Amino acid sequence: MGEFLQQLINGIQIGSIYALIALGYTMVYGILRLINFAHADIFMVGAYMGFFLGPVMTKIFGSAFLPTIIAAMLVCGLLGFVMEKLAYRPLRYKSRLSALITALGVSMFLENFCSMPRVFSPAFLKFPDLIVARNIPIPGNLGLNVSNVLLLDVSVSVILMVLLFWFVNKTLIGKQMRAVSFDKATASLMGINIDVVISTAFIVGPALAGAGGILYGTTYGMLASPFLGTWPGIKAFIAAVLGGIGNIPGAVLGAYIMGISEAFATSVNSNLGYGIAFAILIGILLVRPSGLLGKFMPEKV
Repeated sequence: MGEFLQQLINGIQIGSIYALIALGYTMVYGILRLINFAHADIFMVGAYMGFFLGPVMTKIFGSAFLPTIIAAMLVCGLLGFVMEKLAYRPLRYKSRLSALITALGVSMFLENFCSMPRVFSPAFLKFPDLIVARNIPIPGNLGLNVSNVLLLDVSVSVILMVLLFWFVNKTLIGKQMRAVSFDKATASLMGINIDVVISTAFIVGPALAGAGGILYGTTYGMLASPFLGTWPGIKAFIAAVLGGIGNIPGAVLGAYIMGISEAFATSVNSNLGYGIAFAILIGILLVRPSGLLGKFMPEKV
């Protein structure tokens, strides 16, 4: 029983990080029908912002975590805005294939540019201690290992997700985003500025990925290379597809299913953590191609 609960807790922790990444995928796809493959690399930039800005924030504020995560979200939000402005907007009314190839190109550019010795370098880097990690005693004899880092990952993710749901459902720009997602042409005729809505999605989604990068660095304590976003990005994308890409609650549900499945699979064999993601993807596409919470939308031909 203790082992089961421990893996469940670990899965929730991993799923919380995946959820922050998956939300960016699903927001952009919901509005533009574009899979932003460079989103995983924005997550990577967020993690490296923690490495470079963490010590600075410690000197300025004394406590590093909150100022660092806010700074990383601002930097990643700005990067997403610039990416949309320069790379995606000129191709918005071209073919979807052009935008997809551009997304791959932006991803490869960020990875290789950041790998340069004078930028982030390809070396392994120790993530700074933004908080002092310690175990939290759990009553009972279940032998559970719960740390303050785990609670921080889950609580920060939940707070950001609640704020996102409020933003999308209660604010004017959030309602405009939902309108554009439903029917871009009609929303434009109703006076909604499509460019502003799309830019907002490219700011909010990357900002969440930046927060996920800080949580990732705090959790694992090591930055392998500027290619570190590849696997978390793939798993978060699969989570978005699992929940129904374009559906925000679906992305969160898919992320937690992915995280919990990975935790249990890894407990059996460390290599299964990678294979389980693709197994889940194949299974859901065979049974329910639109995802768990996605809606089947027939296309006229």
